[in-house]
Amino acid sequence: MHLSPDEIIFFKYHFLKLNATMLYTWGLMLVLLIGSKILTYKLSMDVKRSRWQDLLEIIIIGIKKQIDDAGLSRPDQYLSFLGTIFIFVATASVCTIIPFYEPPTGSLSTTAALALCVCIAVPIFGIKEQGMKNYLKSYLKPTFIMLPFNIISEISRTLALAIRLFGNMMSGAMIVGILLIITPLFVPIIMTVLGLLTGLVQAYIFSILATVYIAAAVRVQKNRIKIKTE
Repeated sequence: MHLSPDEIIFFKYHFLKLNATMLYTWGLMLVLLIGSKILTYKLSMDVKRSRWQDLLEIIIIGIKKQIDDAGLSRPDQYLSFLGTIFIFVATASVCTIIPFYEPPTGSLSTTAALALCVCIAVPIFGIKEQGMKNYLKSYLKPTFIMLPFNIISEISRTLALAIRLFGNMMSGAMIVGILLIITPLFVPIIMTVLGLLTGLVQAYIFSILATVYIAAAVRVQKNRIKIKTE
């Protein structure tokens, strides 16, 4: 049993190596790229549309509603980032039904990279909404003494995002692996199904947390605009 797909090495030459995490991550990205092209092929702007396009639009509207409910009033500009994160984590979990597949989210390096993406996206969206000066001022509120604590908060929540996702994904894979040794068939199948559900839930939680962090970064500017209009 492997604790992490990092331990599965397919190719190694001196300091260069190709492990399962790297291979499955790039493979998953390629599948998502090709899949998105296929699923969005021949979309129409006419009144008469296919049922498939109607379903896609319903899903997109639902995602926008979730983003708006989390505190971002203009979900269109956050949809591509947050939607991509959700689809990547969810697909990585669903693909566990494929034999010999190791989800890249079972590696701390992958979850750390996803958390780092969120960490970088938060100030980018915050600066875009507030401007560089106003965003940096938010680290000094309510007083300049809070500067180190606000910085520590940014680092700690990034670590929490990475470790939370890694722990939940790895624990599910380990439980299934242990049950495969103890029991022959039925219990691992049930646990695999539950693992798929858990993976989808984790994808949703990760995306919602990213949305909340971004909303917190742009909230100050929105409150100022609201006060001025009143």
